[in-house]
Amino acid sequence: MRQELTHVTPRRSSGFTLIELLVTLTILALLATLTLPVAQLALQRHRESELQHALRELRVAIDAYKQAYDQGRITHTVGASGYPPTLEILVEGVEDASDPKKKKIFFLRRIPLDPMTGAGVQSDGTNWGIRSYASEANDPQEGDDIYDVYTRSTAVGLNGIAYRRW
Repeated sequence: MRQELTHVTPRRSSGFTLIELLVTLTILALLATLTLPVAQLALQRHRESELQHALRELRVAIDAYKQAYDQGRITHTVGASGYPPTLEILVEGVEDASDPKKKKIFFLRRIPLDPMTGAGVQSDGTNWGIRSYASEANDPQEGDDIYDVYTRSTAVGLNGIAYRRW
């Protein structure tokens, strides 16, 4: 009688070994470390784009108000520069002096928020720094009118220029 030897192979359990899990976690951590700065840069570029859009929208509205004033569509007042006295008036509208029905002229639907400060509209209706026509460009000051707007953020853009100088 011959005895047969049966060879029993050990069963391999399904799953991952501790080393495989550690290698996978290390790779994921490395990828996360590399993508975080890229994501932050993309977020900053997006906010800068929003700032450019908001500034353009406000400045176009201010210029449209001045043009309407120069065309006689807005009632002239003595000593006025022709620029809007507040940002709210761009939203509220002004009476068209050349229209017999005295309809209002509107320049903005709403005052855009400043994406750099994240500030909501303040009690005076603004969240922007305001430069009057009488102030110097390098030292913007508020006054009787609004000639230009700027962000109140003290941060510097990706281009190396302070946001408040945009």
